[in-house]
This record gives sequence, C-alpha cells and structure tokens, in this order.
Amino acid sequence: MATRTASRKSARPAASAYADKRRFDKTPEPEWKKARAKGNSFVVQKHDATRLHYDFRLEMDGVLKSWAVTRGPSLDPADKRLAVHVEDHPLAYADFEGVIPKGQYGGGTVIVWDHGSWTPIGDLKKAMKKGHLEFELAGEKMKGRWHLVKMHTEGEKRENWLLIKGEDAEARPADGDAFLRDNPLSVKSGRDLPDVQADPDGVWKNGKDQAPSGDEQKKPVSKRARAEAASKAKSSSSGAPANGKTGKPAMPKGARKKALPDFVEPQLASLKPQPPKGETWLHEIKFDGYRIQARIDKGKVTLLTRSGLDWTEKFGSDLAKALATLEVETALIDGEVVVERDSGASDFSALQQDLSEGRTDRFTYYAFDLIYLDGHGLENVALIERKTLLQALVTTGDKRIRYSEHFDESGGLVLDHACRLSLEGVISKKSDGKYVSGRKGQWIKSKCSERQEFVIGGFAPSSTGDNLIGSLALGVYEKGRLRHVGRVGTGFSRSVAEDLFTRLDALKTDDSPFAEKLTADARRDLVYVEPQLLAEVEFRAWSGDGNLRHASFRGLREDKTPEQVTRESDRSEKNMKPQTAITFTHPDRIYWPDAGVTKEGLAEYYAQVWKRMAPFVVDRPLALLRCPEGIDGEKFFQKHGWRGVNKAIHQIKDPKDKEGKPALKIVDFDGLMALVQSGVLEIHPWGTTVKHWEKPDMIIMDLDPAEDVAWSAVIEAAVELKRRIEADGLAAFVKTSGGKGLHVVIPLEPKAGWARAKAYAKRLAEDLAKAEPDRYLAVSTKAKRKGKIFIDYLRNGRGNTAVAPYSTRARPGAAVSMPLSWDELSSDIGPAHFTVENTPTRLSALKSDPWENFFRSAKPLPTK
Repeated sequence: MATRTASRKSARPAASAYADKRRFDKTPEPEWKKARAKGNSFVVQKHDATRLHYDFRLEMDGVLKSWAVTRGPSLDPADKRLAVHVEDHPLAYADFEGVIPKGQYGGGTVIVWDHGSWTPIGDLKKAMKKGHLEFELAGEKMKGRWHLVKMHTEGEKRENWLLIKGEDAEARPADGDAFLRDNPLSVKSGRDLPDVQADPDGVWKNGKDQAPSGDEQKKPVSKRARAEAASKAKSSSSGAPANGKTGKPAMPKGARKKALPDFVEPQLASLKPQPPKGETWLHEIKFDGYRIQARIDKGKVTLLTRSGLDWTEKFGSDLAKALATLEVETALIDGEVVVERDSGASDFSALQQDLSEGRTDRFTYYAFDLIYLDGHGLENVALIERKTLLQALVTTGDKRIRYSEHFDESGGLVLDHACRLSLEGVISKKSDGKYVSGRKGQWIKSKCSERQEFVIGGFAPSSTGDNLIGSLALGVYEKGRLRHVGRVGTGFSRSVAEDLFTRLDALKTDDSPFAEKLTADARRDLVYVEPQLLAEVEFRAWSGDGNLRHASFRGLREDKTPEQVTRESDRSEKNMKPQTAITFTHPDRIYWPDAGVTKEGLAEYYAQVWKRMAPFVVDRPLALLRCPEGIDGEKFFQKHGWRGVNKAIHQIKDPKDKEGKPALKIVDFDGLMALVQSGVLEIHPWGTTVKHWEKPDMIIMDLDPAEDVAWSAVIEAAVELKRRIEADGLAAFVKTSGGKGLHVVIPLEPKAGWARAKAYAKRLAEDLAKAEPDRYLAVSTKAKRKGKIFIDYLRNGRGNTAVAPYSTRARPGAAVSMPLSWDELSSDIGPAHFTVENTPTRLSALKSDPWENFFRSAKPLPTK
C-alpha cells in the first residue's frame, strides 16, 4: 500500500482523482496505468450502484472522460438525459465487467453495455472549453450523431451536462426508454446485471488475476445465446414467467386488497417560490392541461376530472380506446390530458380550442401516478414504487399515452431549465411519499410565471366589433366573499371572444358580484355577470393594491367550482412597467387572431422587454411593417413619415436622401408605444445610429434555410460562422429570426463605412459557400436553394435592415426575434419558438442577459 500511495502523489491529477476514491486491495477495478496519448474508443457501462445508471466514457488524451447518465441514453432527440461529469478513468476500465463490493466507492454490479469508436465534429478542445461536444458514435447499440451539452448553472457542486441524440437516421422519436428496455445485455459477455452479480467469476479482476485475452474479450456471443438471454430479460422485466404465460408483478409494500373505487379525490400541490431541496424529492415538469383520472375496469375506460366529473365523451373515443389497450384488468391512473405545441410544450389555450371545436386527434395523456392496480389500492405505497409500476404499465408505444418522467437532481436546476424553455413550471414530490388526497404538503408546485384560475364577475364589450368581449373583470374568494383583482384584456382569439360574449351575455345581472364597491375606473363599461365561469389567467405579478399585472387569458376552466378559487400567491410586484403618455384607441383590437394578442397585449409585451430592446431600436433609422388591422389585414413597409404620425415617432433627415423625405426614429418608450398604436408589428432598424449614419455598429448574417433543410443544419451553419468570425478577432452573437432561420450578429466599433462592412459580410458568406457548396450558397437564386442555406449578407448595405432583437413578427403565432446564448442552440428552440406569450416567462428565468455584453464586445472591422 505504501508503494501505491507514493505513486498516487506523483501521478497526474486525473489519476489521483480516480485512485483516491478506491482501495484496489478490495475492489476488482483496474488501477491507473499510463496509456497511449491518442485513441477514439468509447464505452458505456451499465452500473447498478445506489441507483441504476449508465457510465458514458469517451477516450481523450489517453484517459476515459466520464459522465454518469442517470437514466441512460435515449434515441429520442427530445429527451435530454442528465449526464454528471465524474473523474477520468483509465483506458483499462473500458473492459471492466464485474461486481464492486458493497461499501466501496460505486459498490454494485457493472456490465459493458456498449462499446465502439467515436469521432468528434469540429475542434475538440474548443468544444470542451465551450461545453458543447458534438460527435458521431459507431457502437453496437449507440450510433450516429450525439451531443453533450454543459449546463451553466451557479451554485451546483456537480458539473451537469445533457446527453442528447442528434436528429438523424438513427434517431427514434417518441419512446426514449424502449432503447434501454430492448437492449439490456452486455456486448462483452451477453449477460445482464443479475447474471454477473450471481456469477462474477472469470470476469476482469484488477489485472492481478488472469484476464481474458483480447480475442476472448471480443469473441462474439452466439445468436442463440443472445436470443435466450434477451428472452429471459424481457420476461423478467415484464413480470411474466419464462413459460410464456402472462404473470403479474408482485405488489410492493403498502399495497392493500380492496375494490376498485369509483373515484379518489386527487392529491394537490402547494405553491412555493422554489422547489424543495434534498435527495428525498423528485421533480416532474408541470403540465398545462386538465387533471384527469383514468379509471379502467375490465376494458371500460372512464375519464374523470379532479372534481369527479365524467369527461370521457368530451375527450373523444380515441383516448379511451388507447387506455383500454393497457394490459391490466382494473386500474386508477392519475395524469393530465394536454395538447402540445410543435415545440413539445403543453398549451392550455390549444387544448381549450380543440375542445371547443370537437377536435380530438391531438390529445395526449401523461400518466404520473398510479392509485390502484388489479385489486390493490396503492395509496400507502411509496411514490417511486408506484411510478415504477406505472411506467411498466403505460409503456405501450402509443404516442397518445405517455409516462411522465421525473428528475432526481436539483429541483432549482430543473425549474431553471423549464422556465428557459418557457414551460409552466415544476411539480416536486416526496419520493417515498404516500398518495394523500387534498393539499397536504408532500407535493410542491413552483411556477415559471404566476398563473391560476379566477372567477369572472363581469365583462366589457369590445370596441372593435359587435358581440365580442373586450376584457373580463376577475375575482377570488376570501372568507366566502368575491374580491375584485382587476381585469384581463388580451389573450382572446376572435372565436374565443365571440364564445365568451355568448356565454357571459346569458349570465348578465344588475347587481355586482364583488364584495367591495369598485372604483370608477374598475366599473368603466363593465357589465356584471353571475359568478359561474372560471378563467385561467397568466400574469407577471400582483401589484401593491392586490391587482393583477400584465395579465393574459389562457382559457376557461370547467373542472373547479367558483368557491374553490382563492389567491395562490402573495408575491408583490417587482418590476413595474414603464409609464407612457400614449393613448390607445381600440386597445382590444386583435393583431394576431390565432394567438389572441391584442394591441394592449402587444404594449404589455414591449413594456416587459423594453430595457433589453432599447439599445437596438433607439436613435436608429427604422423601417416599419405596419398592419393596422392585424396580420390578416393590409400590410405595408414604411420608411418615411405619414400623415398624422404621432409626435413620439421622430421624423429626421437622412443626409443622403436626395428626395428629402424624412426618415423615422424613436428615442424612448413613448416612441415604442406610438409604434404599437400605429399598428407596427415588425421593427427593422438600420445597423447604425443617427450619430454615425455612415459607419455601422453591427453586421447581421441571416441564415435562411430552404424548406427541406433540417434545423440542426441551421445551427451547424451558425456555429461555423461564429468560428470564422472569432478567427478574425471579432465577437459573434446569435438570435432567432422569429421566421425560418437564425441571425448571427457581429458588434462593431463604428469606424468602417458601409462598403467595407458589406464586403466583409459578403466574404464570410462566399467563403462558407465555397467550403461546403452542397450545404450553403451566397446568392439568393431560388432555383439553387433546394437543400441549402442561403447566407444572406445583403442586409448590411446602407439603408438595408433586419428585424430587431425582441421585435414581433407579423406572422401567425406572434413569434419574436429572440437573443440567445450560444449554448442554448438546440432542437428545443426553433426559429419561431419564442412568442409574445412565452417570452416574459423566459426572461424572468434568465440569470443574465445573453446579449448583455453585446456593445462592450465591439471591435473595429479587420483591415485585411
């Protein structure tokens, strides 16, 4: 031992980190040995330690860089598997398969689940430094393109990464866990973990006993042996006996024999600002839909709301039929019915729209708990065991029935990433907790934005059309009395505004349902109604006097009674919106009918992004896309003043405009509000300020893909442009366009003229097109666009423009052009992912502005 200790002190830090954790006189793991400097092997070891996980290792510089993937790799690009970076391992570890004794570091059974070679894409050193590895795997199981993305979080002791499958021919969307379930065996011995645990003899033992020869190690297992082992593993995992007859898994501790209940009052979550800390909690993504219990009784399925109402017919037959195919006699499943957007996020507004239209093809049921199974009540069974039974039950391959996966890492980390993706929030649950009806504290919900139900106590008719609502007066119950909390005036599509008017007009009353006497402003144009309907509303905060701020309607709720609606939070307003002197006419005019965004809603959005947006639109010549009647009406670009233009929109002289028509600029928030009042839905500034008319302070490279180009290819193009720009000594920033592609933006010191800036942009585009002509082109000829990305440099001439950061786009969905950090580029965030609706949630979740250092990063344009 003395010799070994001495060798540790002289070893490299990687060797020390590995050796200090192990006692090689007790563990069969290999000791550290000096290895060759170059190689490209990889190995994945299935490791049943404190909890089952997969150790993913890439050979780099003579060591195995290692990550512990808590839930194993997935072939679904939508799955982001947590990969905790751990100490480097010696190359000899790639062959290790055996049992680490209990009490030793990593005690448990290990098999070589996969191995092969890997090839990095791009510069490996820069990728490691940046925290985004992209690579190709050529293993027996894992193949194709993969990503390892470092998660930049403060205060975390562990270095957390995400392992993500690239979108290629090897990807298998939808059922990510099928990859692990269908491939349980070692590629080295053909055995599974229980086999090795029962008979560890003959496997690698620290190099001290005779290890198998290289030929023996790589000797393939016979097809028959693999088939037999696979059959055994499948039977074992499904709970069926080896004779092929259907069997039932043993019921866990706490299960009690009882009759199938008609309904169980659901367990509810208490609202907290942050998820709880500690290893006893697990965390799930909070869904944005209807809480539904699925009751299955010998093939008959009933879908029950959280108050016990039968909504089976409301959701259509397809969902019930899918649940009826589950291999179970009787069950009571707790879950949520949602409709997902293209981004994969659930959307309550879309769910409400589908329900109102009778559309049922987009409904998905996410199962997150199991209350009853085949004659047994499971309320007293630990949550993690209930979920294990549930996962085995609902993993059917039918995309309409999905298992709600959980995370056992930091709840704050899960919430942070949920919010950055504009999801609703996180539900945290005690892993060993029982199922307890009501709100008893073992479930905690933490939201990305304030959101809850409110009672509708009145409405104001729209000023833009007949039989439409313009706003709703809202309230909550306090001690049995309805208290007024303000209005919501945006978030209604035209069809929703018509439907609400019809429903509320039938509930009109002369008497106010609110307990207090309303102010004159609160009573303005208000028609009182019987307090029977509930509105789901998202808002930014509560004001000091107890009213909602920046509220947006998301839909009606029918699964609660009005008396159940109370205020869920006591947070106060933190960021008051800037004040404006601009008067809006027809504030309820709908600019985006499909998204329900009104003129007032657009003003609320800009109030929340103004501080970040201002440097990119103030004191700059502007080109404006005006849509006074919304995106479905007339559209026209405007670079010059018009009759009756608001004084907050300044008219200025362009020194080189021979016709003498005034250009336009804004200088403050009032100017932005004047643009909203004027129906401006897109703001396109010049790449300079009026202080430096002839010297641009930025270059914009617009990556415009053809329809058949994958999003991943657009990201690759942006990263390659960044590499080339940085090689020239300049900084590069990235944002979504809100349309089809990405914008790579270069901050400049305003010293060079327009001709030089455009020439540099052209050179970047042409060099990239010459280097990879099959993927890129620098000319806009439509006939040549198929399968390629047009690197548009033409926006950098004098008078040419590009859409501003945070500007909306006059397209369906109310998308915005969103500044990103480079490590956010992923399949999760497409070009139109961020919208007027979800951007405030994202911004409130960010710890820092990804473009905070944009102008501080400016440098002169290179002379060469």
